[in-house]
Amino acid sequence: MFPPPEMLLLEKEHEQIALSELPCQTWGELFPAREQLEQLRQQVEEPQENGQNIKAEPQAELPEAQSDIKAAKRRNKEDIRSIQEEKNLHQHRSDLQDQVSVRAEATPLMKYPLSCFLQNFNKQLQAELQATETRLRAREKRLDGKTKVAREKLDVLLQEQEALEKQVAIKKINLQGLTSKELTVNELMVMKMNRNPNLVNYLDSYLVDDELWLVMEYMDGGSLRDVISKTYLSEDEMAAVSRECLQGLDFLHSNHVIHRDVKSCNILLRTDGSVKLADFGLSAQLTAEQNQRSSVVGTSWWMAPEVVTGQPYGPKVDIWSLGIVGIEMVERQVPHWNESPTSAELLLATGGTPQLRQPKLFSASLRDFLSCCLQTNEEWRWSAKELLQHQFITSVKSVSSLVPLIISVKKRKEEERL
Repeated sequence: MFPPPEMLLLEKEHEQIALSELPCQTWGELFPAREQLEQLRQQVEEPQENGQNIKAEPQAELPEAQSDIKAAKRRNKEDIRSIQEEKNLHQHRSDLQDQVSVRAEATPLMKYPLSCFLQNFNKQLQAELQATETRLRAREKRLDGKTKVAREKLDVLLQEQEALEKQVAIKKINLQGLTSKELTVNELMVMKMNRNPNLVNYLDSYLVDDELWLVMEYMDGGSLRDVISKTYLSEDEMAAVSRECLQGLDFLHSNHVIHRDVKSCNILLRTDGSVKLADFGLSAQLTAEQNQRSSVVGTSWWMAPEVVTGQPYGPKVDIWSLGIVGIEMVERQVPHWNESPTSAELLLATGGTPQLRQPKLFSASLRDFLSCCLQTNEEWRWSAKELLQHQFITSVKSVSSLVPLIISVKKRKEEERL
């Protein structure tokens, strides 16, 4: 227990009084000795009748007085040293009392250190709060980033799940009985490298035993050949189909690819009105070194004259084939259908441009469109890009106009299976 602050202050005052009296006592002892010495000096200086006796007395008493003075000075120094030590001790005790007063919260001196302490504590607390808030924000950003990544992964999974739930088409190719494996690889590469809304979308491929499985999007509306075999198409429907095919061909030709097997069986439909080119097994990739082909490939009744005759040819062979598809849509069969493949090729090479059997039943716009496609001279034949600007194509309705036609044919096919 510390003594009460009032007792400490009272002791402090008593010590100060005692210390202040010590120099007075020391000087009181020193003062008589100085007076005695002064009197002796005066006696020596005064004239006396008996000079010898006067000098002898002071000379005998002087050493004793000097000795007393030295002793008094020593005591004075010791007293001063003692006083200084007492002062130091007193100052130390005073410092201790101040500390005790602060701890006991008994003096007003506590107010200043406490306010400083509170200010420093407040600043420190604010700094810690800011640091904590910064860490929380950084953590929140990391969590947001992780959440975004997780959400993206979830979207991918949902898309994959949705794709799994959809039907796909699988083309199975027997590699053992294949005469030219190069054609299969060619089809795979063309489908992978060329993606367009008017081309059947390639999804994946698998090697299963001796078979190559090509996984493609499923066209639930069947082929254009199915529609032609079941019903007649209006000119608007013919124009819509032709436009979609031309858009696909324009994309292929812009990428220096020739389809080389455009025919109604390779034009697939979907119940939403989509029209897409399929089967790229006979397609050819043109290069700067080989910008034309001369191999006789394709399906005889749809082959261009330059292909049949073995002349070098380019992308416009696909335009001829599309013109034959146009005649097929009008008359529900291709020219020379009753002929053998060889005879059909001979007729194509020598017979000139195929003609409609009843041209007057159809518009001049349709007849001119077919004429632009079926020019025997390849140089005079229009390109896909030019035909997209033809009046017969530019006046066409959207593909949604094909939906009723495609759905009705699909239902008839399903009914026939029952």
